[in-house]
Amino acid sequence: MNSFFFLSTAAAAIGFFTFLRKFRFHQDNRENDSVSLSPSSLVPPSTSSHSWTHQVFPSFRGEDVRRDFLSHLHKEFQKKGITLFSDNEIKRGESISPELVQAIRSSKIAIILLSRNYASSSWCLDEQSEIIKCREEFGQTVMVVFNKVDPSDVKKLTGDFGSAFRKTCAGKTKEDTRRWTQSLAKVAKLAGYVSNNWDNEAVMIEKIASDVSNLLNNSTPSRDFDNLVGMVAHMEMMEPLLCLDSNEVRMIGIWGPSGIGKTIIARFLFNKFSDSFELSAFMENIKELMYTRQVCSDEYSAKLHLQNQFMSQIINHMDIEVPHLGVAENRLNDKKVLIVLDNIDQSMQLDAIAKETTWFGHGSRIIITTQDHKLLKAHGINHVYKVDFPSRQEACQIFCMSAFGQKIPQDKFEELALEVTKLLGNLPLGLRVMGSHFRGMSKHEWINAIPRLRTHLDSNLQSILKFSYDALGGDDKDLFLHIACIFNNKRIENVEEYLAHKLLYTKQRFHVLVEKSLISIEEGWIKMHNLLEQLGREIVRHDELGFIREPGKRQFLVDGRDICEVITDGTGSRSVIGIRFNSSELSGELNIGERAFEGMLNLKFLRIKCDQSDKLCLPQGLNNLSRKLRLLEWDHFPMTCLPSNFCTEYLVELNLQHNKLEKMWEGNMPLLNLKRMNLFHSKNLKELPDFSTATNLQTLILCGCSSLVELPYSIGSANNLRRLHLCRCTSLVELPTSIENLHKLQNVTLRGCSKLEVLPTNINLILSTKHKYKESEQIKLLLFPSSVGKAL
Repeated sequence: MNSFFFLSTAAAAIGFFTFLRKFRFHQDNRENDSVSLSPSSLVPPSTSSHSWTHQVFPSFRGEDVRRDFLSHLHKEFQKKGITLFSDNEIKRGESISPELVQAIRSSKIAIILLSRNYASSSWCLDEQSEIIKCREEFGQTVMVVFNKVDPSDVKKLTGDFGSAFRKTCAGKTKEDTRRWTQSLAKVAKLAGYVSNNWDNEAVMIEKIASDVSNLLNNSTPSRDFDNLVGMVAHMEMMEPLLCLDSNEVRMIGIWGPSGIGKTIIARFLFNKFSDSFELSAFMENIKELMYTRQVCSDEYSAKLHLQNQFMSQIINHMDIEVPHLGVAENRLNDKKVLIVLDNIDQSMQLDAIAKETTWFGHGSRIIITTQDHKLLKAHGINHVYKVDFPSRQEACQIFCMSAFGQKIPQDKFEELALEVTKLLGNLPLGLRVMGSHFRGMSKHEWINAIPRLRTHLDSNLQSILKFSYDALGGDDKDLFLHIACIFNNKRIENVEEYLAHKLLYTKQRFHVLVEKSLISIEEGWIKMHNLLEQLGREIVRHDELGFIREPGKRQFLVDGRDICEVITDGTGSRSVIGIRFNSSELSGELNIGERAFEGMLNLKFLRIKCDQSDKLCLPQGLNNLSRKLRLLEWDHFPMTCLPSNFCTEYLVELNLQHNKLEKMWEGNMPLLNLKRMNLFHSKNLKELPDFSTATNLQTLILCGCSSLVELPYSIGSANNLRRLHLCRCTSLVELPTSIENLHKLQNVTLRGCSKLEVLPTNINLILSTKHKYKESEQIKLLLFPSSVGKAL
């Protein structure tokens, strides 16, 4: 029996090593285990097979255009990293040279700058004719600028433009004239930029540059998924479930345990197919969205909030207002949509966003990822893809991609990679985390690490993940715990400011955690997988001697029961530096005593999510908050004024949304370290604090402060203020003249300030409106007349 087992094992090993050798031999002719994504719908599909050498080719006439309009456009392009083809070294003649034809054909975008004398050049007419030919043959993107010329003159060949055209045609062949006439007619029909319609040429040039930049971004094929293992097999399994040729509306579930790769599969599908739908939205990690971004007082409010978030994303309307749950159905029932709802864990979430297939137009697809198969069944979703664990070969490839940056082990690491893969099991998350841990290690370091991995590993993924945590340095461990317990889903720049006093080289430490696959940074936001978050919270319950039985002696408090115990009994100690509490964990009310925080002298981060102001009660006030607070976040703060001994000396962020405050505090407080103040929907707030020392304040949010009549004159001292949001401050009458001192101010929102009639002059503001604008189309005013408030 033993010999048979040995022979079987040996045969399996030989077979797998044979696979590796074959894989290495054929790596130059790789199997299609990943799918390239087609470019955005902004560029026709045929462009994907065309070879582009240049980014933008300009067609223009005259040195005056080159020195004037084109030079300004070139400068704006340089700011945005756009390369404009230059023909300075090409000698011009009667017809365009083969070199120039090739430049046109190899440019992603062609811009035709039509001026009054453009048609006086046969060279230019040949250029625009060739550009239109390229557009029709292989989908080149063409943009037209009517620079001081009317589009109708181009179309009808009238005016100065028509006169120049007829002079050029004199003596030319009928074929040349016919070709130029036909191509100009097509150019005139293209949507373009008409300079006569713009009051400010600089603004128009900025708009052109922004549009070109977006076109270049959207026309670049994504390679984000090129190295994903097993994705072709997943697509083959999902193809009959998706049934994209069918006109029916279909909901598809992707089901499996946490860490198996459900979100990656869904994101792959979204990136591959979203261009084929009228509207699309990827609602990321809805479970986390429910628990961390908004706390609602009841189920209906939670549904309304979710639908608001969903509609905001799918129709790209950030300031949308959803008054009832019928909005999604009403707006989308005739639209073909692709929707991904990631990490659903409650039927209520589906009811809010995609309750019925009748909510969406023919051919729509709604993809739901979840760990709960029962939830899918309860919603009537019968098209379900169960994500299985990868095979041993695929598991090895996943591990090797993280450890070596390729799907096979490096030379002399084959046996070690196989052994580690076997020890880790087949959960993709564990394979990626541990692969990142081993990346860059020498063979000797691998050999030394594997015995410890062998002895410390059990069937629990937590042990696998903790192995990577244990390998971190002291400060890196500290940052990991801060993120797991307090700062997951926070902006990285904000967290760097919170921790500036504590950790040296914070950016470098974030980089270490990213390399180890312990966090990711997505568009500036910190993302930690929920399993890793759970690991971090479990770690803080222990020290070197074992489990810390008294919660008040732990570094972070995140468990609702522990927090209630510490606050009720007043057992918090100097060890506590951070608290993150969600009142939804409470079954009833919690009375917080005056001395609840008295022992927590080192408390720096206090985040309380509360769905209503009477859920957490402060019958005796709050007089013992730590003087070292750097972050205070408390939704529905119940007091009318912060305590007299509240210390702002080290405060970086104050976030008190939906509070009962009538004034912030008595007297003046030092605000030198304050970067952000968010008092959203402080309906009773009548008075703001003195901002004379708030010289580092960057963001001030006062939306919905309906009792606020004025801003203090001292706001002018906040000379680093960049964002000032005053939406729906319905009692606000005027802004102080000192606001003109805020030279770094970039964004001011005043929508709904119905009584605001007087604005200071000579201030650069951006007004938000209820209408949907692209970023480059936002209204920018350099000078306000005194009556501008009435026009709002």
